[in-house]
Amino acid sequence: MEKKSVLFICTGNSVRSQMAEALLRHFGGDQFEVFSAGFTPAGIHRFTKQVLSEIGIRVDDQFSKHVDTYLDRSFDYVIVLCEVAALSCPPFAGNAERINWFIDDPIRVFGSEERRLMAFKITRNILKERIMKFIKEKGAPQPD
Repeated sequence: MEKKSVLFICTGNSVRSQMAEALLRHFGGDQFEVFSAGFTPAGIHRFTKQVLSEIGIRVDDQFSKHVDTYLDRSFDYVIVLCEVAALSCPPFAGNAERINWFIDDPIRVFGSEERRLMAFKITRNILKERIMKFIKEKGAPQPD
């Protein structure tokens, strides 16, 4: 079975796209080849690592990358996670299906450490739900 390739894009490639990459890689198993990138790579946010590790997912091998890294690569799916990235998203090689999942950036939440961390957990949970639906719709049919 050939893996379907997926690129997640957001602005900084530090939160939403990193979470989506890790979640699809974890739950999608060997069905998908998964990448993420941003327009201003900012390194993986510490809360991103924390909220993923809480559900048993490590991102030690992931790092922030610029969208230009993948311009010559073709994808089956390009999933854009914010309006800013949608406006700047370049065309990629091939004939990727572009999907918009606009999700609020938890970095924009201010206040106590607990409040900010909760915003990251909410983002993780929203992405997990969308990833599970994506796997069901776009992944290989599973035997009953």
